[in-house]
Amino acid sequence: MERQNFLAVDIGNSWYKAIASDQWVECEYQIPNAIALFDEEFYEKPYEDDDVDFEETLIVEVKSQAILDKREIYYIGKAAAKQRDVSLTAFNNQKVDEDRTYILLFGLAAFHALFLNPGETELHFTIDQLAVSLPTTQYKVKKKRFRERLIGTHTVIFHKVPGIPEPKELVVKLHVEDVIIGAEGACAYLGLTRDQDTLGIKDEALVNESRKGIIIGDLGGDSVDFVGIKNNKPVASVEGETFGINQFLDNIIQKVSKNELYKFDSRSELEEKLAGGPSEWYVEPFAGVKKDISKYIIPQLKSMAIKYLEHFDRVRSSSNEIKGATRYIAVGGAAKMAQKQIQEAAVRWSERGRPINLTFPENMEKLNVLGLMVLAKMKQLKKDQEKTNDLISAKS
Repeated sequence: MERQNFLAVDIGNSWYKAIASDQWVECEYQIPNAIALFDEEFYEKPYEDDDVDFEETLIVEVKSQAILDKREIYYIGKAAAKQRDVSLTAFNNQKVDEDRTYILLFGLAAFHALFLNPGETELHFTIDQLAVSLPTTQYKVKKKRFRERLIGTHTVIFHKVPGIPEPKELVVKLHVEDVIIGAEGACAYLGLTRDQDTLGIKDEALVNESRKGIIIGDLGGDSVDFVGIKNNKPVASVEGETFGINQFLDNIIQKVSKNELYKFDSRSELEEKLAGGPSEWYVEPFAGVKKDISKYIIPQLKSMAIKYLEHFDRVRSSSNEIKGATRYIAVGGAAKMAQKQIQEAAVRWSERGRPINLTFPENMEKLNVLGLMVLAKMKQLKKDQEKTNDLISAKS
């Protein structure tokens, strides 16, 4: 295979998780799903460019057929999360139809291009295979439209870039050659079972278990995507739900703001605390004043855990194709944060005679993006083989 650029992006409602690979170099990125309008009037110039982390200060303008409003300039990711008018995802948002999806996705891809090509002020970067995900409920009806909007050339202009002369702009023209769309949850199964380098099966035991049936519950920000696996293939009768951790994060943020007078910049700030474990569950509303916020966090995680198991129970009862499933697997960043509460709730379910013995795999928060990278490489391999076969046929 020639040197080719692959980009896999898990478009989460809380975070965009990305892996970029060109077979020699592999990079990982993670940015909050947050955007905010840029306003020159309120832009605070840094004292020294050396003090500015470019990755945390991304200000982008996107010119693309995928974007309806091509005039606006946005903060994205951590830069947006710090702004007062930050826009986070709305409940049951439709990723394919929203400009924010493309602004964040192209901004992240262009940042990766600059990372690989330091010193360039204008560059062209080709992505041979872009692999992105959709919730199962949107995957069936919107994947074709999503792919059409992503293929082509998109221009990303970075403004106020530290360390370069005025006008402090960098321009990246992204050329997306091909796109493959994966369903969240199903991608996690690929990430569990396929080797990233050889693409071969790496977990024969799990594949064998799939003969009897496996259910994966991918718990994210605004959706829980269930996938049933039978004989190593997804079954069609399982659907996701519009349910996730964001509503519980919002409840925590509101309670902490009201009772402790501390305002989180965004959900991502709170999620980073949750991911750090109970030792990080403190805020400082005033310098030197430390407040324990676990009393707001734990009830919300417990409530989410119970509802997650209720969804699991409904799914396993509703599909004839996976009745008798032998393994239930929890994946996703939200499931990792609430693992303890989910396990405690599962014990109570067992005591009531409805056991849901969940497995929590290693790297459960990254399995979707790992599966997307497998998809990207597989598709490119197939294209290369078809090209070789065509050349052989032409010569014979």
